[in-house]
Amino acid sequence: MKTVSAAKNVLTALKSDPVLLISGLLAALSMFFVHPDAEYVSYIDYRVLALLFSLMCVMNGFQEQGLFRKMAVFVLSRTANTRQLSAVLVFLCFFLSMLITNDVALITFVPFTVLILSITGQQKRLIPIIVLQTVAANLGSMLTPIGNPQNLYLYNLSGMGLGEFLSVMFPYTAVSFVLLAFSLFPGKSEAIELASVFTELPPADKKKVVCYTLLFLLCMGCVLRLLPWQLMLAAVVLVLFFVSRPLLLKADFGLLATFVFFFLFIGNMGRLPAVSGLLSRILSGHELLVGVLSSQVISNVPSALLLSGFTADYRPLLVGVNLGGLGTLIASLASLISYKQYAQTEGCRKGAYLLSFTAVNVLFLLVLLSVSLPLGDF
Repeated sequence: MKTVSAAKNVLTALKSDPVLLISGLLAALSMFFVHPDAEYVSYIDYRVLALLFSLMCVMNGFQEQGLFRKMAVFVLSRTANTRQLSAVLVFLCFFLSMLITNDVALITFVPFTVLILSITGQQKRLIPIIVLQTVAANLGSMLTPIGNPQNLYLYNLSGMGLGEFLSVMFPYTAVSFVLLAFSLFPGKSEAIELASVFTELPPADKKKVVCYTLLFLLCMGCVLRLLPWQLMLAAVVLVLFFVSRPLLLKADFGLLATFVFFFLFIGNMGRLPAVSGLLSRILSGHELLVGVLSSQVISNVPSALLLSGFTADYRPLLVGVNLGGLGTLIASLASLISYKQYAQTEGCRKGAYLLSFTAVNVLFLLVLLSVSLPLGDF
């Protein structure tokens, strides 16, 4: 009975967070080849972990105050037809993901989209809009270092300046914007009246909003390497402890643990000459393509963590793991958020969603990969 219970627990953990479990198993396995010693401490990028944790807490604070929904209500109440409605819902995800991360953008706006389309009798547009919102969040977030976890990690690891980072990712972001705009044209546009749909949202706590804004600016100072991460982390923890203590417990600790496990695994593999040499040869000159392909199987955040340990050419790897968020449903863990939200809606058609999602993602990926050729990333 104990064996059966243990097996069920493992299956439950694997289903709830397979990346965390696999990364933990890899870290544990690597310890058999490189026994734990004092050098393990140097594997971990504490600055990245501190930034991730702090940004998660601050973004959860903004979300708690309903600021992103208020912004959506303000814009959507001024739309006149379904094409404008679709454009606002998609581009809110595209632009806000640059600052609030692709995960938060989708967690905020996909349920909001389901609500709005259901109230207005536009359920037939659920699949195309949610699919495009997912693509928009994954592609918009690639522009900035704080748009997604892999960007923050590679930005810190590479030592790039903000200007250099933006110059690398801007061409792909610009092409993505154009592709999304063209994707919104097909189909008939219908007149729609949304002003009467929205009810008054509860007022935000102005003092908390100011507090979270100041903490966000503090995080940006750390991202730009103007402030030490220790100071930022201490300030965030101290302020939130007194202002909104529950936020400190709402961070995605599973993601943080995944980072730690991959740091341990990569550090240990780097101390095995045969393994590190083989992986370095495979990656050399093919960082973009390998980043895209590996993301399809293990998703783009683990791909960035894993592959970065065996190359120093971070620019094509940065592009690869960001474009690699397109493709399969697991290529970006943020995509799973949208799928789960849609799967909970009444009358959902999971097969149709997956078919549409895959077709749109593959098309966008092929176009953006073709753009990488003249830019010299292959």
